[in-house]
Amino acid sequence: MLSGMATLDEKPVTSDDLLPLALTGLGHFTSMRVDADRTIRGLSLHMERLVRDCKIVWGAQLDTGRVRDHVRAALEGRDGPCVVRVTVYDPTVEMAHPADANQPGVLVTVRPSGAMPPPPLRAQSVEYERDLPQVKHSGLFGALHARRTAQLNGFDDALFVGRDGFVSEGGTWNVGFIESTGTVVWPKAPVLPGVTMALVQQHAGTAHRTATVTLDQAKTMVAAFATNTSIGVRALAAIDETDLPTDHPVLTELREAYLSIPGETL
Repeated sequence: MLSGMATLDEKPVTSDDLLPLALTGLGHFTSMRVDADRTIRGLSLHMERLVRDCKIVWGAQLDTGRVRDHVRAALEGRDGPCVVRVTVYDPTVEMAHPADANQPGVLVTVRPSGAMPPPPLRAQSVEYERDLPQVKHSGLFGALHARRTAQLNGFDDALFVGRDGFVSEGGTWNVGFIESTGTVVWPKAPVLPGVTMALVQQHAGTAHRTATVTLDQAKTMVAAFATNTSIGVRALAAIDETDLPTDHPVLTELREAYLSIPGETL
């Protein structure tokens, strides 16, 4: 079943191929929602991310034409919207000598996409700061542990707060807040430069600004939302025990602006 679900450089992936990634977690990735017409919003930004992160993690130049070919091959025979994840890692990497690995391969996995947008989520604040936050890397232990903790406490996901007391991002999503003026506030903090966040900033007509946001300030906003490629713009129904409106008109405007962005062809 595994070989039918994932490919490494267009070849069926084996457990031996995946073992180095599983044992080291050393890699980076991007996830892209593929619409029914086989287009992807922000495809160019996803490719830029992969190239940028490949230089940081592996010191290597990534051929985006090769990546596109691998994704097209993985989508053959698949219908409907789906989410493609492209993970770049070196299957020869060893824990003792990671510097010896500099020939990364391209792992492509495909899964069905959920409804767009999904229902609002309730987030629990957790003190956490991701390693190398500017890279979308495979080191997800801390983020997933925070998510698991939040879910065990009855929430849907975790909202990260740094040691400085400022809100940064969510488990696997960027977060934005809406002020009483209708302005969107993005946290000024070490965060992943999300593709969906960038698209919303570029295409939504609403005023935007970046500023530090404390947890207390976050709870006084008139609305809040999460963004990533799988969920688009998803309202936050609560932060900790503070409920937030999920029907604010700016949320609708942001969501509609994002969904109206034309996709790029692979």
